[in-house]
Amino acid sequence: MDITTVADDLIVAHDGLVVHRLEHLEPGTVHEVGGVPVRTLVRPDGELLCRLATVNDVHFGEVEAGRIDDDPLGPIQRAEPGEEPYPETMNRGAVAEIADIDPLAVFVKGDLSQDGRPAEWAAFEACYRGAFDDRLHVVRGNHDAYHGQHAYAGDRWVQLPGVAVALMDTVIPERSTGMLTAEQLDWLDAHAAVADTPVLVMGHHQQWIGSGASRSDTYFGLHPDPSDALAEVIERRRSIVAYTAGHTHRHRRRMLDSGVPTIEIGCVKDFPGTWAEYRVYEDGLMQIVHRVSSIEALRWSERCRHLYADFGVDYETYALGRLEDRCFTIERRS
Repeated sequence: MDITTVADDLIVAHDGLVVHRLEHLEPGTVHEVGGVPVRTLVRPDGELLCRLATVNDVHFGEVEAGRIDDDPLGPIQRAEPGEEPYPETMNRGAVAEIADIDPLAVFVKGDLSQDGRPAEWAAFEACYRGAFDDRLHVVRGNHDAYHGQHAYAGDRWVQLPGVAVALMDTVIPERSTGMLTAEQLDWLDAHAAVADTPVLVMGHHQQWIGSGASRSDTYFGLHPDPSDALAEVIERRRSIVAYTAGHTHRHRRRMLDSGVPTIEIGCVKDFPGTWAEYRVYEDGLMQIVHRVSSIEALRWSERCRHLYADFGVDYETYALGRLEDRCFTIERRS
């Protein structure tokens, strides 16, 4: 059994295709789930000002999960004959769950498509724009620009009640690694300098922070120099409370020297198949990761627990991460 979600009022566990939900709980209280004690999150003080949601790595157009280039190793999972494409299954489930919380905004942090084909973007738009219309805010990922495409390029500043979101384009066209230019960082710095609410910075590529990876522009994320420059802006502008990304298909939270978290959210398209909710209170925020739990989505994502096993990868541990990497509070900086 996986304890997948903890909020201030909710605990969700998954045991294969069986979902256990404990609802209407009190904040900061302990409950036993499958013999495991689980504590709900402590709710930040003040009024709930808004909810927002994020997804990333939705990959419309993908037909093989676990494929690495032309390598035959895997295991590689595919939709069975008669099944709909699995990105459709997973994203339709995510959209339905996100709609249930009625967010003021939905942010998509890249890799909308597998290869940036018009039909793939059209499928993405039909699924997400059709549901959220002008509440939807989108930036590209590396899969959307491998052939030099420019759709969904550029940075966006979105002001919501109690929080501002800086949605930043980290893509280097035709490459898998990421970049933030000096002009982009100046743009963020200027906006954050005058922000009168907490600021969430979002992008596709995860930040390099100098631990567990060599300092090289081959790093599979934001290059080290712009990663350091982003950390310097975060250190200087105390309105910024987190950087959150996708790209790695995993859940992970690391802390910058400033005490600000740099976060990775797993993909929608395979195991565990997730999206993230942010609840914004007067005195802080909560990140709550949800596993897409329609029966069709669970049937598919359970088949993907052991992707890359032929390469010696423990994908289910890597992708799911720790509960405290998925669900936690984010404090305002004084």
